[in-house]
This record gives sequence, C-alpha cells and structure tokens, in this order.
Amino acid sequence: MIRTDEHHSCNGTLKCHSDQKQQESNSLKNGYHRKEKVSQSASLLLNVQKNGKGDGFHQPRVRGEDSFEEAPMYVAVLTYMGYGIVILFGYFRDFLRAVGLEKCHQAQEREEQKDFVPLYQDFENFYKRNLYTRVRDNWNRPICSLPGPVFDIMERVSDDYNWTFRLTGRTVENVINMGSYNYLGFAENNVDFLKTVAEETRQYGVGVCSTRQELGNLSIHEKLEQLVAEFLGVESAMAFGMGFATNSMNIPALVGKGCLILSDELNHTSLILGARLSGATIRVFKHNNMQSLEKMLKEAICSGQPRTHRAWKKILIMVEGIYSMEGSLVRLPEILALKKKYKAYLYLDEAHSIGAVGPTGRGVTEHFGVDPNEVDVLMGTFTKSFGAAGGYIVGKKELVDYLRSHSHSAVYATAMSPPVVEQIIRAIKCIMGVDGTTEGWYKKAMALSRAMLKRKIGIVVVGFPATPITEARARFCVSAAHTREMLDKVLQSLDELGDDIKVKFSRHRSSYRPELYDETDFELDS
Repeated sequence: MIRTDEHHSCNGTLKCHSDQKQQESNSLKNGYHRKEKVSQSASLLLNVQKNGKGDGFHQPRVRGEDSFEEAPMYVAVLTYMGYGIVILFGYFRDFLRAVGLEKCHQAQEREEQKDFVPLYQDFENFYKRNLYTRVRDNWNRPICSLPGPVFDIMERVSDDYNWTFRLTGRTVENVINMGSYNYLGFAENNVDFLKTVAEETRQYGVGVCSTRQELGNLSIHEKLEQLVAEFLGVESAMAFGMGFATNSMNIPALVGKGCLILSDELNHTSLILGARLSGATIRVFKHNNMQSLEKMLKEAICSGQPRTHRAWKKILIMVEGIYSMEGSLVRLPEILALKKKYKAYLYLDEAHSIGAVGPTGRGVTEHFGVDPNEVDVLMGTFTKSFGAAGGYIVGKKELVDYLRSHSHSAVYATAMSPPVVEQIIRAIKCIMGVDGTTEGWYKKAMALSRAMLKRKIGIVVVGFPATPITEARARFCVSAAHTREMLDKVLQSLDELGDDIKVKFSRHRSSYRPELYDETDFELDS
C-alpha cells in the first residue's frame, strides 16, 4: 500500500497549482481560488505522488454494498396518482386545442404532410407537450461564464407557460455550481496555467480539418496517447474527439452479429446506443447484481445462440466504473472473477471515475487494487476530470491497432483540436505530479431546482422518463474548486428546503454522536 509520506498534498487541493500570483478579480468565475481553502472533502479524493508513479498496485478498498433507500409506499402511490391527474388534464387540453378553444403553441404538421410517417411517437409528443413543457425552465439554462465553483446565468422568463422564453437582460451572478463535471477544477481560465495551451494553439491552430488517417495525425496526438497509456499502466491508447462517440462508435467495431452483450441495466445511453448499432444480441442484467450476471453467463454458455444453439462468437460484459445518476461503484473484483470463470470479455466505462477515484486518480482499477491489464477494453472521457473534450480507449496493443483501422470514430471523425489535446496533457501531468507544480416528482424535484436557484445554487434534477416515475433525483457534482463555505451553504439550503418542500422521506436517523463530525477532525496536517 502506498504510504502517506510518499504523497504530496498540493497545498491541500486537487488542482495542484503553484503559488504564483493570480489575478485579484473574477477568481471564482475563472475556476481557481486565491488564498482560499478548498473543501477538505474534495481534497481527500486524490493525493498526487511526488514521482508520478505508483510502487505496485494498491490494496483493495473495503466498501459496503450499494444501498438505495426506496420511497415509502404512500409517496409512490401519490406520485402515480399525480401523474394520472396530469395526464388526464393533458388529454382534456388537447381536446380544447382540437376544437379551437385553446391555442396550440407547438409546431404543427403541414396539411400536405398529414399522411407522412410522424416524426415522434404519439405519447412522446403528448408527454413533451403537456408535461415536460410545464417544467422545462429547469433545463437548458443559458450559462454565461466558466463552469467554475460559481457561475453566472442569463435570466429568462416565459409569458406563455414555458412554450417560449425571453431574456430579461439581467444576469444571476455567483450561483454555486453543483451541476458541473469539473471534478478536479481544471476547467479554469488563468493565463499562467494555460500558457502551454496558448503555445500549442499558436503552433497548430484550433482545428485540424482532417481525420487521423489522412492529414490530421499530429505529433501532439501521439504524445497524448503515450501519456494516457503511461498514466493508466497499459500497453497502448487511442484518443477520440467525442466522449459519447468513443462508446457508440467503437462498440460496433468490437462485436457484431453472433456476439452477446451483457449490459448493466443502468448503463449510459452511449453504451446502449453502441450495443444496438453493433447488431449483437443484448441482454440486460440487474444493476450491480452478480447473481443476475452469472445466471445470464451460465445460460449463454449452456444454450448458445437462439434457434441454432451455436456457441457465441464473443460474450462482452459492459459496465461503468461509477454510475453518475446513482453514485454507485462497480463491483469490479467480482465481475472480473466471473469474466475469467466464463471466458468472457469486459468493457469498462470510466467516464466519471477516471481522475476522481483512486489514490492517484487512476480510476476504479486503482481503487480496487486491480491490474488494468485484466480489463479487456478500458474506456474513459476527458470531459469531466480533465476539463476538456473527447475520450479514450486503452488496452492491449493489438486491440488499439485494430480500432485505428476499423472504428468509425477513428476513420471518419475529425482529429482532436490541438488546444484541447494540450489541455488534457497538462491536466494528466499535473495529476501525475510530473509538471513541476504542487497543486415526489412531479412537482418536488422541479420545485427544489427552482428554489435552489433562487438561493444562487445550480443543481441538476432528473425525472421520468430518464428515471423510473418514483425515483426522480437531484444530482450534485462536487469539485475540488469548491470551498468549504460553498458546500456548507449547499448543505444548509438542502436541509431547509427539504423541510419546506417536504422531500425528506428517509427513515434513517441522524447520528447520535455529532461530536464525531467536528470540523477539526477533518483538518489535514499543515
């Protein structure tokens, strides 16, 4: 296990920035701090090693089973009743629109196109028109600053119940940002820290205008891939310009007809789309349920393909490192054991875990003390912890070489922008320490979002159909750039609004020993 004295604390922050003088104004909006203590809870996520390399694999971390408390039965019943009432009113309003008693603000099909295949499913269109429109002010809010610990929002209002919006010309300033994936605070705007990005922009420009296989393969792309492979301890790596496409465009190159994909029921849409595009047979196992996964593996081995009962060409298990909507962690050691037992392949998506999990930020493989070479296909994105864009796939050299010539994302997509590549390189070097620095729905979820914004706190709320009807949720993304005062404000607001909006359904009791959580207990040694 890595000893604590082999790490340096980067002055108690994850951002690993030097003590150079920083600009006095706009420090929060630019994503960095001046002489402010970053939240201690965030700083415990990652300790950067002085030499940038680990001495072997870390011991597995002990953790309990994922536990998601279900809503009480009366809450579920009332939620379904509420949906039923809203749907009934929706049909009634559609009737009023049909007879001309109410104006319809939605775009209508042209008369000569009435016999065409509809663009949207009937209920999907109904839901958007009568339910989603009423609460869509909680999404697509126009942001006019960086995704730092605070940001500014352009104020907008609606005069027709959210059918259309108009900007008032005013700005809601210094909203605490609890909805950004800027986990390590690298999405910043500081001249001193971005010098290398500016230099690469002057040398290469902002766009390549070609694919990697034609005239878009720059030396900086190969430098990034070598660094990613070194950072993760694997043979080879390949970078892509879009995180979503890293999944959706590469999975079809790995499996096809005659192959079987076993997918966790809570996998991201990009994984689902990639699986569907592949043409492989897809079967879904219960979230993080090893009994469900093993049952499907046994059935796949014993029964083979439908009708012919031939053996499957490949069996691919697809999981995520951290499931962002639930906050649950993959049960990686158990999945690896099943993969080896039944001779399957494993595809691991580390979009939300890379950079933010593990003693040195190398993801769930490091968190569990697992050799990353045991994972057949290891995927991640640069859009979260690294404050950039794009994604990567790492693994054996044979795998990466195959994808270079067979992946749609590699063959047809434009190469990554050089400034973006340099941003990723500087972030990874900072994490490695080799850069020389030391640095109930329906209404309740929407009401919480609106009430939090009034207190200048921006959060993400998600509900049906993205979640089950009774499992709407608010998602909070904690960044190393947040201060303790910001997080205290968020927690206090949650506590107060939880009582006001009546969303405290948990049956767990508060700790009877509050002295265990004294602030002084969490201070790091100076």
